[in-house]
Formats: sequence, C-alpha cells, structure tokens
Amino acid sequence: MEILWSPWRSKYIESFKEEKDNEQCFVCAAIENPAEDAERLVVYRSPFSIVIMNKYPYNAGHLLVCPLKHSATLDSLSTDELLDLIQTVRLSVNVLEKAMSPHGFNIGINIGRVAGAGLPEHIHFHVIPRWNGDTSFISVISDTKVISQSMEEIRNKLIDLFQHHD
Repeated sequence: MEILWSPWRSKYIESFKEEKDNEQCFVCAAIENPAEDAERLVVYRSPFSIVIMNKYPYNAGHLLVCPLKHSATLDSLSTDELLDLIQTVRLSVNVLEKAMSPHGFNIGINIGRVAGAGLPEHIHFHVIPRWNGDTSFISVISDTKVISQSMEEIRNKLIDLFQHHD
C-alpha cells in the first residue's frame, strides 16, 4: 500500500486554535460582510450558499461551498438549502473546469472534528481540482506546496466565470 503524505497542511493544522465562544466563524463573517469579499476570498453568492477560496489550499482553485445557514449537519438544512448547496457545488466544478482545465476533482464534506473538519460548526463542501502529477518531490522533501498561480489571479478568473455562468 502506498501512502500519500501532505506535510504542507501542517501550517493549517498548527494555525488551528479551539474556537472561542465569542469568536465568529470565518464563513459567517464572510456572509455578513460582502464589502470584504476580496480579503475573505469570496468568489460567489447564491440564494442559500457562498463559495470561498480555501486560504490553505490543497491545490490551486480549492473552493469551500458553504450554506448561508450556520449549521454543523446536513439534517438541519432545508430541502431548498440542500438543493442550492449541491447545485452550487456543481456550478463550482463547471467554473473550475473552464478556468483551470483540471483532470479531475476531489469533492467532499468532513462532518465533525474527528472526521477532519477544521470548522465543525459550519458544514461545507471542499471542491478541489486535481491534475495528473500535481504532487512533486518539493512537497515531500521541503514541507512546501507549490501552487503555480496567485490567489488573486485565480480569484479574479473565478469571479468572472461565476458571474457569466449559464
């Protein structure tokens, strides 16, 4: 069996601190402050969902698709909210295909801290574009992940495509 290590994620893990009772989750902060979309890496808003670029991406274009409702579970979302959430995941895949031409995607939800959720109180999908050979020796030997485009460049391209989707 082969093991795929991602040591560059340690920066995210090390930056994680237990949420304080009075600290707002970063998704809700983004939802409530549309004037700060650029600094919060928001690329799209639908009637019930928001799409945010992952600040600690596995790959370039790694998106978080989140319901507007602050919820830790799928069960607490209405049918309309669930439908909008999955339609926004589908739209995100379509936009990333046009923007970045990936060879595939990882799409998933981590529910609960033990499942790997870094933000367990606000459920979200990860949409991660993947390319053949998208990991290299640099990440293994130097604890470094190479992402070939700037977050700003990717964000601008994604915003344009989300705005002009059919």
